[in-house]
Amino acid sequence: MIFIVVRFPVRPEYRDQWLDRVADFTAATRAEPGNLFFEWSVDTTDPNRFVLLEAFASREAGVEHVNSEHFKTAMSWMPEVVSRTPDIVNVETAGQGWSRMTEITPRT
Repeated sequence: MIFIVVRFPVRPEYRDQWLDRVADFTAATRAEPGNLFFEWSVDTTDPNRFVLLEAFASREAGVEHVNSEHFKTAMSWMPEVVSRTPDIVNVETAGQGWSRMTEITPRT
């Protein structure tokens, strides 16, 4: 599995528009056969920074994603909206998605 975390620092004037702007990109990516998850959140320390957690079933699925039209389209407009170059962590790991955390189990 390819696991990726990207922090997108967004210009303040685009902050309220970000999730709408990435909606088509998000839907298209989630529809890719090799996508395991693609989830956005807001950084709790900086409301102008969005965090993307994404995973792909294989290196090939990741390459297909980067070569997709929706990826290219998103990359074409994002430089106008981000305030600096996003930070990224990209690793290949065993597994095919989320595992259960063993340290916490709901009380009955």
